[in-house]
Amino acid sequence: MALTWLDEPTVDALRAALRKVAPDLADGTIVPRGLEPSDDPRWRAASAEVDGRFVVKFAWARPPALRICHQARLLDALRVAAPSLPLPTVVIASRNPAMLITHRAAVVPFFHVRHEITLADRPKAAGDLAAVLAGLHNPDVLKAVSEAVGVLPRPMAHASTDTLRARFGALIRPEQRDRLSTWCDWADRVLAAPGRDVLVHGDFHGDNHLWDRESLRLRLVVDWETAGAGEPEFDLRCLPGDCGIELFVATVTAYERVSGATLNMDRIMAWHLRTVLGDALWRAEAGVALPDHRAPAQWVDDLDARFTALGTFG
Repeated sequence: MALTWLDEPTVDALRAALRKVAPDLADGTIVPRGLEPSDDPRWRAASAEVDGRFVVKFAWARPPALRICHQARLLDALRVAAPSLPLPTVVIASRNPAMLITHRAAVVPFFHVRHEITLADRPKAAGDLAAVLAGLHNPDVLKAVSEAVGVLPRPMAHASTDTLRARFGALIRPEQRDRLSTWCDWADRVLAAPGRDVLVHGDFHGDNHLWDRESLRLRLVVDWETAGAGEPEFDLRCLPGDCGIELFVATVTAYERVSGATLNMDRIMAWHLRTVLGDALWRAEAGVALPDHRAPAQWVDDLDARFTALGTFG
């Protein structure tokens, strides 16, 4: 079947597409998220809630349309290869136009509950994170999904160390620039040799794992469009910042216990460095506020504190 996508980023265009793909939803109440024009075709995609019961992912350019189709195929394969994973329930997947419709669950992003997780809650929260990641990273899952889907992409961090050396220094305080250079040299050494391959989510940050607010348990993992082959440490790279050091360390410990595999903390933190600074770089250069509305120099201070707390750097 031919791959197509919406002509424009409008609710009217989405409603017209729904009339073709899911007629019963076409006249529902549509609340779009991220429905904004973009000069870069890679990011011409958005999602919407329909009648508060469904989530629709759609695109108005070829690159994100391909990612939507990749996610649909991958979810089909994962339901067979790893049935215990908390995956979205697919209602309809379409190529013409590219669209993925899933049931909306009564859950919230991790960022909405992370400050409610107490010391007593930490073991079960760490256990939930570890169980999802260890289950996904089982070597048999990569083999099964590769056979079902074909060649898998290799997710990467937002920026290379060369890019950070060349452009990030302009965003931070002068006394931080030598530290940035030293960190990049260290990350290059740590990541010089490739890690082992597993199936990775590729974008496992706090908006993509969803939790029950009452029980503080992980119930759903969403946005699988960048999932592919990579090293397990890559999937944990957001946790030091998203979870805080204590929950992050507890998750690593639980992961190693559940999986029987050892994680390399230096590799996690090298990917964390590239991800955090890469995120700050593109936002600053695009004129987009950082999520916490602070400055890139403050994110460097945060990184310094995490390295110190973990004792992984140097």
